[in-house]
Amino acid sequence: MSQISPDESAPVAPPLPPTHRSERRDDVVDGLRRGAVFGLVAAAVGLPLIHFTRRGDPAASASPSRPLSAARRLADFGAVTPSPDARHVANWVADSRDNHAIGFVIVDKKFAAVHVFDGEARLVGSTPVLLGYAAGDHSVAGVGQKKIEDIRPEERTTPAGRFIAQRGVNHTGEDVVWIDYEAAVSMHRVRATNPAERRLERLATPSIEDNRISWGCINVPVAFYDEHISPLFARYRAAVYVLPEVLPVREVFASYDVPDHG
Repeated sequence: MSQISPDESAPVAPPLPPTHRSERRDDVVDGLRRGAVFGLVAAAVGLPLIHFTRRGDPAASASPSRPLSAARRLADFGAVTPSPDARHVANWVADSRDNHAIGFVIVDKKFAAVHVFDGEARLVGSTPVLLGYAAGDHSVAGVGQKKIEDIRPEERTTPAGRFIAQRGVNHTGEDVVWIDYEAAVSMHRVRATNPAERRLERLATPSIEDNRISWGCINVPVAFYDEHISPLFARYRAAVYVLPEVLPVREVFASYDVPDHG
């Protein structure tokens, strides 16, 4: 599962200089330098750090247990009926405290939806989104270094996994949330720059099938992005759980079921 810098929980730094073109980037140097930048910013302003377990570390090889003396806890979806996988992951996050009391996001690729939660695992908003054109749970090696015109249709995937996402900027200076900087996958406001793609129309239809159009990025309705996504990542990095569409969800997150009774 992709990580961005050595300390996953440091407050976000000021927006980085634009280094990306369209939905894909050309250079990874700034990304590799971010760990030092975030450490300096955190030390300078004295903001608290919340330490996440890095996926891939030995401590993350097994499913996390419920914190000692902590009561069982379920996510609160309110009036929204999520998919079984979305409910499973949200309940696991709530019960294991994997989000460390910081708001988090679940991206449900199978149902082309995004769910945003507060630090107590209460749903604050859900919306349809646009996703990568091709089905698949991994980014193709080296895709982040390719020019957008060189990316083949089957390479346009939205990778699954637990990502520690952070605010940044694209090549035009627009603020985005980087999900996987190395693979150039971000979450951003939907752009209607190519009328032939009909991105706004795709978001408005009840169909799920026509929501697969992007080069891998997660396209969010503008109003929803401004109301829920941007504020969540304004100060801290936060966990984004991108649900798989091919792999078993428990395999991707090493998650466990949380009984909803007893």
